Amino acid sequence: MLKYFISACFVFCLFCGNAQSKPIDTAPKDTVVYKQPYGLRIGVDLSRPTISFFEEEYTGLEFVGDYRLSLKYYLAAELGNEKRTRQEDVYNFTTSGSYVKLGFDYNTYANWYGEQNMIYAGARYAFSSFNHTINNYQIFNSNRYWSPNGFAESGSGPIDIENRSASWIEAVLGIKVELFANIYLGGSVRLGALITQKKIEEGEFTDLFIPGFNKVTDGSRFGIGYNFSISYFLPLYKKTKKTKKEKKASDPQEDSNE
Repeated sequence: MLKYFISACFVFCLFCGNAQSKPIDTAPKDTVVYKQPYGLRIGVDLSRPTISFFEEEYTGLEFVGDYRLSLKYYLAAELGNEKRTRQEDVYNFTTSGSYVKLGFDYNTYANWYGEQNMIYAGARYAFSSFNHTINNYQIFNSNRYWSPNGFAESGSGPIDIENRSASWIEAVLGIKVELFANIYLGGSVRLGALITQKKIEEGEFTDLFIPGFNKVTDGSRFGIGYNFSISYFLPLYKKTKKTKKEKKASDPQEDSNE
């Protein structure tokens, strides 16, 4: 009986020695699953209705939207309509039309868990279709004998120039901040460069204003724009946010792609 007891003690001591030889992992384990919401964010630009309220010569409305593709990339679009009347040196004109902008945004802001704010850079391809009406104009004449204080008024009525079109690309810098649950306030500035314009027939007036692009000048193909928007985020599904170790183990290139 004694020899069995001694054998059992020997086996127990051997087992304890092997168990103690293995290091004890005291590092905390992250058991929290980080899930990021993905979905559609739609809203309206606030700057154009504000300008319309203070300026009788302008009316405009723009809808904005984006769709989250990955942790950093978003599909983005704007759809709008503008009408503006302007007095230049020798003519008064009205331009009205619609435009659409399609592109993407890249979020450079590293959110804390649960945040969905954005500081982003992006690009758009834009297209506009519009009409001009020359309300009245003055005839340039170097002989000022009959009109010493200005140019003579034209006797003809308004001139309609229809079916105009233009396209351009935009570089975008912007920010979106969550004010309340799924309600975002945003703003952006845009630098556009004209790519194409419909050919101007002989005797026609040039494009003076392009909806969505802004004022056009003969000496430059660049335009500057902005918007201030309020939008609502509609979450459609969630995806687990991988840790850096998980990303490297699954795909070393995945972190750079996001």
